[in-house]
Amino acid sequence: MVHREDILRKKDRKKHVICVIIGICISLVLTGMITKKRLEAVDRKMAEVQERISQEVFRFHVLANSDSDEDQKIKLEVRDEVLSYMKDEMGEEASAEETKKWAASHLEELKETARKVLMKEGFDYGVSAEVTTCYFPEKRYGDVVFPDGDYEALRIELGKALGHNWWCVLYPNLCFIDTTCAVVSEEGKEELEEVLEEDEYEMITAASEFKIRWFFFGEQGFAKSTKEKQ
Repeated sequence: MVHREDILRKKDRKKHVICVIIGICISLVLTGMITKKRLEAVDRKMAEVQERISQEVFRFHVLANSDSDEDQKIKLEVRDEVLSYMKDEMGEEASAEETKKWAASHLEELKETARKVLMKEGFDYGVSAEVTTCYFPEKRYGDVVFPDGDYEALRIELGKALGHNWWCVLYPNLCFIDTTCAVVSEEGKEELEEVLEEDEYEMITAASEFKIRWFFFGEQGFAKSTKEKQ
């Protein structure tokens, strides 16, 4: 009789262990599914905000002929002259759309500016310029991060355009000549805050917090945090 009871108890314990294991497995699967869905939601939100940011900024892209020291040096000289020309001719009060239109209507002048630099330094390769949409990797300016994605840009190609490139944000004006000091000032942040929506601004100034909030709370969490700030 005792032996039979021991067998029954062992069977019950075995069933209990199996049930616990199954429960844990189900929990892990469900947790994995929920986590995956939340991560996908965060990725979708990041892509959505990046797309909206891309409509509010205008970037500048210069591709060097090659990676030789001479070609890389002339690339930066072209950059400096083009930025100086745009600042003098266009001014600093234009909006993103006005900056795009101005650049698109002055491509010949911009190419001529670049050609003069090449001729002065003894380079005879060609120059092309266009306003186009192209992919940019993530770009950090101190504690401000522009997410990777497609952006409209003034794109200047020197010669074969096979060398390392250089880029910045023309509007708002975040083009830093000295890359060692490429940190957005408080004034620059204020300008960014003026042209971007609140979630767009948070994404580029506090990307980690933005992702965490959207992972755990989604739209409601962001709306709540916005209300609390107000």
